[in-house]
Amino acid sequence: MEPVDDDPFLRKYQPSDLKIASEFLTTWLPFLSRDLCSDCVHVLSRRIRSLHPENSCNNNSETVSRDDKPITHLVVEDMDSEETDRNVEDDRDGKFNASVTTSPKMSWADMTQEDGLNEEEEEEEQKVSEDWTKTPQKRKLSRDEREQYRFINVKRMKVFSCYEKVKGRRVDILDGLELHTGVFSAAEQKRIVDYVYELQEKGRKGELQERTFTAPHKWMRGKGRVTIQFGCCYNYATDKTGNPPGILQHGAVDPIPLLFKVIIRRLVGWHVLPPTCVPDSCIVNIYDEGDCIPPHIDNHDFLRPFCTVSFLSECDILFGSNLKIDGPGEFSGSYSLPLPVGSVLVLKGNGADVAKHCVPAVPQKRISITFRKMDESKRPVGFTPDPDLQGIKPLPYEQTTQSTPPAVAAISASRWNNDQNGGNYNSRGGDQCKHRESSRGYHRSESREWSSSSRRRGSSRRSSNTAYRPKVHSNNTSSDNV
Repeated sequence: MEPVDDDPFLRKYQPSDLKIASEFLTTWLPFLSRDLCSDCVHVLSRRIRSLHPENSCNNNSETVSRDDKPITHLVVEDMDSEETDRNVEDDRDGKFNASVTTSPKMSWADMTQEDGLNEEEEEEEQKVSEDWTKTPQKRKLSRDEREQYRFINVKRMKVFSCYEKVKGRRVDILDGLELHTGVFSAAEQKRIVDYVYELQEKGRKGELQERTFTAPHKWMRGKGRVTIQFGCCYNYATDKTGNPPGILQHGAVDPIPLLFKVIIRRLVGWHVLPPTCVPDSCIVNIYDEGDCIPPHIDNHDFLRPFCTVSFLSECDILFGSNLKIDGPGEFSGSYSLPLPVGSVLVLKGNGADVAKHCVPAVPQKRISITFRKMDESKRPVGFTPDPDLQGIKPLPYEQTTQSTPPAVAAISASRWNNDQNGGNYNSRGGDQCKHRESSRGYHRSESREWSSSSRRRGSSRRSSNTAYRPKVHSNNTSSDNV
């Protein structure tokens, strides 16, 4: 076949453009080659491969090519249609794994431009770019630049306060809580949810390890949510064989799936979790309407911080040093925090070890995935750290160099303060709510009672944080997850 460099049509394109075209066309190869003879398919496949010498296809010309790159470059990419999802996913025995792209640079999925840049952001970027270059032509961002842009524009709410008396002292029980939004795009959330339902179906068919999948009988309201555990199995209560609550030392569970490792790399890379506490286990909670999680503090077999990602629907999580059970699935406490769809709640400090938390009966279907790192002394027998989760390096907060597009640098700089103090995030109990209450002459109180059985009104109090962290005894902990 004639080399690409000798083709006059392709000479005007950069190698990076040819790489993108090759990946995009390779993904659509099953559709493009449909009803063609084997010789035509072979010619078409070779021609697509020739666009970029580094690309390689499987021996079967109707399968999707995948680069042999380490997992350090895995990213959750956005897809532009359900048909694309099916064409890619059907290519492997594991239906979902094929939808994860392993290219370290821009992939075919970037061409869909579903990477979190909405129209308003694109217009702002275009305006800055035009002002800088004095030309209407807009420079396209590489995948790394697009990721940097999305990372910088994650909203981070880190100031939550609610004071209660604990052991005779006034304590900010929410010190250490963080809420991150904008970490996952809508398309990424859909992919994750679809994969969770595939795992649930595998569990029902007995295709997962014995301790991985649990679907208890729904014998009353609030009881019976489905759980899927990876990396380890947590025992909620003393079982029939006498194993105490905690991480089981012996129990057959599946390792963390590839997609969930991609999520972990995103969480650490985007400064949601620190690189010193990379999760090595996770648990998926699948809620039906009316399911809940009772008041608890996560067991100290798991280190702090840990985090929970919310999918499908928004729900409230209650915090308080003394949460009350008002009825099946109904609780009341001092502070109610809404968890937006796609948000990541990080728990550490008093927010993890002093305040209990619970999720009242949810009004509609919900999925949460909690990622935690095990205490090394509590790991199951024979546990081996996953090499794919080693050496994760967070992205730099500021990456303004000569090669950084002016649009990215300017927009990132203008939004940096808002991302750090959560100024763009409207939450019950937020700073702006505090200011409104102060202007109306409200007095600060130790706490405010929130009930899951009635409509919340107003906002919880917030003020400065405190470093007080009393010792938490293990007999007051459990491993229910939000």
